[in-house]
Amino acid sequence: MKYVHANSEKIPALGFGTYRLRGQFCVESVKDAILAGYRHIDTAEIYGNEAETGQGVKLSGISRDDIFITTKLWPNSLTPNAVRRTTERSLESIGSDYLDLLLIHWPSSEVPLEDTLGAMNLLKEEGKVRHLGVSNFNISWLEKALGTNVPLITNQVEYHVMLSQDKLLNYLRSQNMFLTAYSPLAVGRVISNDIIQETGRKHGKTPAQIALRWLIQQDDVAVVPKASSDKKRHENLNIFDFELDSEDLQRIARLEKDRRIIDMPGLSPDWD
Repeated sequence: MKYVHANSEKIPALGFGTYRLRGQFCVESVKDAILAGYRHIDTAEIYGNEAETGQGVKLSGISRDDIFITTKLWPNSLTPNAVRRTTERSLESIGSDYLDLLLIHWPSSEVPLEDTLGAMNLLKEEGKVRHLGVSNFNISWLEKALGTNVPLITNQVEYHVMLSQDKLLNYLRSQNMFLTAYSPLAVGRVISNDIIQETGRKHGKTPAQIALRWLIQQDDVAVVPKASSDKKRHENLNIFDFELDSEDLQRIARLEKDRRIIDMPGLSPDWD
């Protein structure tokens, strides 16, 4: 397993995403993912599955302290009172005394960032949250967030072989932050790409494994793919026994890099 670093803590660079996993299927998926080897689980208030995620963690039998759990605050939960109320509800749902990482899910111009991050930092000081971060922030929004002097460790954004995030990634590195990639397969579009398929045949790997390896091979990048089947969950874990060579990287670099998949009307910032 590869790790990204936040202060003195090592965080598994490969996580398990729970977007659109619901009910007992979510419970079993999280449990099975942990038993397969995942130690980084990603959920969110808006996913409606925090309780099921927590149940899956508990049923795995693995110590809570060995699992890194992330959740996120939706834009209607960013006032100081809402930050506390929602986070405490998330803790109760997950069944934990603390969260490893709490993110602002999308930037909002409705509530001052210093108010939201200040409330999140209070929770951190109280031990209810260990780390703070943001999601879907462009560089302009990151500058505002970091201007509050609240310590942030990551920005979770869409990132895959067909979307460049070079400028954002370099900025995060300059701030001692890492990038967490969601939609790493571009909602399945990546696996049908000819170059990715050819690279997979070369290494005896699936296209999905090539796309995930490309992300994980970069420094300061974590990735949280969702996998609805046990087979896919194990395949996603099986990306640490090979390495993309310079020829592979050059070919992938020539792919179109403007294929943004996630664009939320009324929420998405003006991306850099």
